[in-house]
Amino acid sequence: MTPRLAGATYLRDYRIHLTFDDGREGVIDLEGELWGEVFEPLKDTDVFRRFRMDPELDTIEWPTGADLAPEFLYERAVLDPSAS
Repeated sequence: MTPRLAGATYLRDYRIHLTFDDGREGVIDLEGELWGEVFEPLKDTDVFRRFRMDPELDTIEWPTGADLAPEFLYERAVLDPSAS
């Protein structure tokens, strides 16, 4: 089952606090994940912080077209909090 994102709040640098509809939450640090053409613009924190929630995809996305799979967000923020 795909986790459903319920909330996302920018914290600082490349860290986002995520909440999911199952009541779980966590912080994800995406600094080490911003590689490749689509993610390169997000290395500018002014661009990075402009994400929004996409309710159809249950994830976050940026105006640049970048997004991340909700399963990845859940795994990194909730199931493996040591990764944040």
